[in-house]
Formats: sequence, C-alpha cells, structure tokens
Amino acid sequence: MTALDKLISLDGLTENGLYYEYTQAADPLGSGTIPKIPFAEFGRELHETGGTRIIPLDVSEQLACVGPATSPALCANFVRILAGETLATQFNATSQLFYVMQGKGHTEFDGIDIPWQAGDFIALPTGEETRHWADTDASFYLVHDEPLLRYLGAKANIQRFKPTLYTSEEVLRELANVRKEAEAINRNRISVLLANKAMDQTLTVTHTLWVMLGVLPKGAVQLPHRHQSVALDLILDCEPGCYTLVGTKISDQGEIINPVRVDWKPYSAFITPSGYWHAHYNGSSGDAHLIPMQDAGLQTYLRTLDIKFVLPNGETPAL
Repeated sequence: MTALDKLISLDGLTENGLYYEYTQAADPLGSGTIPKIPFAEFGRELHETGGTRIIPLDVSEQLACVGPATSPALCANFVRILAGETLATQFNATSQLFYVMQGKGHTEFDGIDIPWQAGDFIALPTGEETRHWADTDASFYLVHDEPLLRYLGAKANIQRFKPTLYTSEEVLRELANVRKEAEAINRNRISVLLANKAMDQTLTVTHTLWVMLGVLPKGAVQLPHRHQSVALDLILDCEPGCYTLVGTKISDQGEIINPVRVDWKPYSAFITPSGYWHAHYNGSSGDAHLIPMQDAGLQTYLRTLDIKFVLPNGETPAL
C-alpha cells in the first residue's frame, strides 16, 4: 500500500467523526435536537369498519424516526379481521402482545395453534410468519417492539419466552381478587400485572413489554404518578366523565400544573409520554377499565424506570 492509499484510507475512517462542546450535546431532548414524545389519540373508528387489515398507530413523523412507530421502542396497532378471513403478520420484533377487543378465532405461530376470544391476551416471541384466523368479526390491540430493533439495527432470532395465553377468565378472576384486597385496605390503585415465568428479574409479561389490566371504580381518582416508559393506553369501557390529566410538573400540593386533559372513549387509545405526571379520574356513575402497554420490561432491566407516585400529603416516594 502506497502512502497515498494509506491517506485515502485514513480519510475514510475519520470523515464521519464529529466533536461537540459538552453543553451543546449533553441534552439533545432539551435542545430540541431529538423531538419529544407527542400526545396522540386514536379513536375506535379506526378499527370498527372496513376490511381485514392492520392499522399502525403511527407517529414516526413526529418522532423523526423510521416508521411505523408509536414510541421510540414500540409500535401499537389496531387489527381488524372479518369473519372467515385471515391476516398474516411478520415483525422483526423480540416480543408482540395483543389483546382481543372483539371476536373469536385462533392464531398459528411456529406450528402452534392458539385459540382466542374477546378479553384474552397473547404474548408471542420472535418467530416466523404469524397468521390470525377469525371465526367472527374480530379486532385486536397489538403492540410489538420492532421500532427498537430497527433503531439498533438488530435482527430478532432468539426466542426469550414461550408463546403464552392469558385467558379472559383467568385475568378477570385475578383482577376480582385484587379488587377485594384493595377495598379491604382502601387502596385506590386496583390492577393486575401480567407476567411470565421466564422474566424472573423484571416480573413483566416479556423482557421488553409490560401490561396491566386496571379498573377505575366510579368516583375514584388515581393520584399523579410518572415513569420513564412510554404508556400506550387502551380504554376498554367507560362512561362520560372518565379522563386523564397529563403534565410535566406537579405543585407542592401534588397537583399537576397546567395539565392536558384526555377524555376516555371505549376501545380508543392514547399516548402518555415518558416522564410526564398523569392522573386518572372517574367522575361517572360506573366502573371503567383500561390497559396500558409499555416498554417497562426493558426499562426495568436497565434500572431506569424510575416510577414515582404522589401520596395524599403531596410526597412523591419512589418504589
């Protein structure tokens, strides 16, 4: 190799290098270099009509990333399958989790046939093509972590857990037990977390995903809380008067300052950005149910979830 060849080679190795003074690059989010997680709502009209299809809840343009994506790490989707039809999906994802909002059918995954009906949850690891068959008109809320893999430039090829079915009967029974305990000790947070035996460190449904089924009783208030995982919230049932307040700061009295109000609508979804304080209110005459899905499995493993709750006296202890 000549001296000129070496110089050209060295130029190729150094041409992409950049240098910043610390204060210019230490906080890309604060400076606006990387955009904030947007507020967004997705109505039930997206999945109530039309043909068999998958409907990504895509905010990748606002996130300045390759889409579809609903957060930097996750993509939420509504899925609609007409009776007697099938839908094939294949994601470069380590985890996918779906909740059956309506209908009955089965899913074929890696040679396994998984039956499902309304109210069931199914967690699937990475795998080959997945095929969903609907016996009746069906709709899902499906979340996967392909945006995270896309950002990492990685290919998911190792199954970290087995396909797992959480039946509606079992989940509702667990929620009823939790509610009895909560009412006995006057606890205002009534919810059950789905977990997997393989996730013995994070206690989550997969190694990246977290999911909760919660009930907000009539007249109840869940005081402000925050965490560093983005919540992709699905409302199941509610009457007018149920809503969430979201904001970046709380007062000394534990109230959210200048909040954004998100009114709940059945079988609709919305994004709660990471690090934002949020509180849930049920001012209606009936109970309401919600399902948040988050990348809190990953955040828990990284020790960065940093979940905090406001107590009635305004304190904010970390769990």
